[in-house]
Amino acid sequence: MHRWTDPAQTPDSLRPCVATFGNFDGVHRGHRAVLGRLVEEGARHGLPSVAVTFDPHPAALFHREKGLPLITPDTLRDELLADTGLDGLLVLEFTHEFADQTPEDYVVRTFVEALQAKVLVVGEDTRGFGKGYTGDVDLLRELGARHGFEVVVVNDVGDEGLHRWSSSAVREHLAAGRVGAAAGILGRPHQVVGTVVHGAHRGRDLGYPTANLDQDALGLVPADGVYAGWMTRLDLPAEHADRTLPSAISVGTNPTFDGTVRTVEAYVLDRTDLDLYDERVAIDFVEHIRPTLRFDSVEELLTAMAGDIEQCRQVLKTVVPS
Repeated sequence: MHRWTDPAQTPDSLRPCVATFGNFDGVHRGHRAVLGRLVEEGARHGLPSVAVTFDPHPAALFHREKGLPLITPDTLRDELLADTGLDGLLVLEFTHEFADQTPEDYVVRTFVEALQAKVLVVGEDTRGFGKGYTGDVDLLRELGARHGFEVVVVNDVGDEGLHRWSSSAVREHLAAGRVGAAAGILGRPHQVVGTVVHGAHRGRDLGYPTANLDQDALGLVPADGVYAGWMTRLDLPAEHADRTLPSAISVGTNPTFDGTVRTVEAYVLDRTDLDLYDERVAIDFVEHIRPTLRFDSVEELLTAMAGDIEQCRQVLKTVVPS
């Protein structure tokens, strides 16, 4: 997938094209329904498929005080988009000047002039783009008739038609620790990616050495608690026997030891021989085991940890890593 940021630098090989646009945070099943249709339309017309997205997320510009947490920031989103089979990804800088464009100016400049789009594929809930948040599907159809592109609308999708799959729903589930429900919308376990760094080494002292992720790890960290999941060592080749490993994952501040820094750390089940420092790893959250608790003694903590690990074993016995 070719990625670029300046519409004027669109490669000739990617235009004319079929196109879509959106924030795509999480690249969930609803997004992938649109992206899948986009790739199908590209194949049908013999044209490359191109998605247009934005950096930063518009909420970061207009609602900075809310601090919207991104499910899949930066490179995580782009990697997931590449996996859908797209030929190109145009990442537009989202500024106040950009947002001040009328919906027609945005569509004409981006899709008619820069991309020469022949087909625009959108979800039926597409609305609120352009100045005044007035752009919607009806306007796209009107502009398509005027400027010579077809508009293909993909129906909203969700759980048996009852709940539309959305990024906001994923965020709500993760904030409550419901990683299984989040996975149902994402179509895969939620993932956090980071580099393994040195921590306080308490886990090793207790007989359960953990891999601590750096504070700049990418991906929305779910609620504090203990989770069953998988650790994938991204620096190892896909066929390596130790690339993806079953893990017990802890999120929180280690209240038993009066910790103050929120961390993500993973213990690879039944392994004490791994040296993971400075490795880039992905943590997949499969199931919530329990909330974070403060214990009155190390002995109580060890008893709880033994129970957590056994629960993780049982959960992961029946789960195939993604």
